[in-house]
Amino acid sequence: MPKHLADHLAENRHVPGIFVIDISKNIGETLTELIVIAGASFPHEYQDRIEYLPLSE
Repeated sequence: MPKHLADHLAENRHVPGIFVIDISKNIGETLTELIVIAGASFPHEYQDRIEYLPLSE
């Protein structure tokens, strides 16, 4: 995925952000983390980035 994003950005294109989740984690905890991220983030804070969840491990 990082290579694809780099190619995408090189074409002067953007993405709102990509969150990669760990499917072995509890879905409720993952949803809670996404809700916290959405409520505590600036509008374009994750633009053109890949973040792996959970952020706090």
